[in-house]
Amino acid sequence: MTALTVYPDNQPRLPGMVEVSQSVGNRCDQLGETVTDIYAIQSRLNTLGVQFERWTANCEFAADADQDVVLAAYSESIARLKQQYAFQSVDVISLNPDHPDKAAFRQKFLAEHTHSDFEVRFFIEGRGLFYLHVADKVYAVLCEQGDLISVPANTTHWFDMGENPQFKCIRLFTKADGWVADFTGSDISTSFPTLDQYIAALS
Repeated sequence: MTALTVYPDNQPRLPGMVEVSQSVGNRCDQLGETVTDIYAIQSRLNTLGVQFERWTANCEFAADADQDVVLAAYSESIARLKQQYAFQSVDVISLNPDHPDKAAFRQKFLAEHTHSDFEVRFFIEGRGLFYLHVADKVYAVLCEQGDLISVPANTTHWFDMGENPQFKCIRLFTKADGWVADFTGSDISTSFPTLDQYIAALS
């Protein structure tokens, strides 16, 4: 389930579940509420300059499928984004519960950071939890298979893949050197729900 929760940055807590239908408008007005309607999520994130889309992710890959196989399967969508944003590099990142360095990778992305480039992720498989720290609010965005998110350059954020990560994403960059982070040194991410806690609260 794709979801968005908006918190005051000094009041982290587990999400409360509030269904928002398209008919009542694209709102997430009360802090701490969680919305799952895709149009409401798009509308709220658009106010931050965040592009959020739902793509049809109907390609399945073998566990050992290499990057070339994955990129070829989504070549048309990637070409459209390259034309839209003048991307110079693209890669595929994936992790599974058996990866020997999963804990180290998780800690790297959990630390609050920014990029001088905007960050684009398309979830081919699995899920992950983005936290966007904008002004005095924190936006938790649970992305699942078929979700595409583009975080603007210099937006403070972090990402949790969970204790037992299971995801595969296409990443696109306008710079040839790919993923480069500037870490803020803040420990704010330790105060907010982990991916596993967030999902459990929505169940």
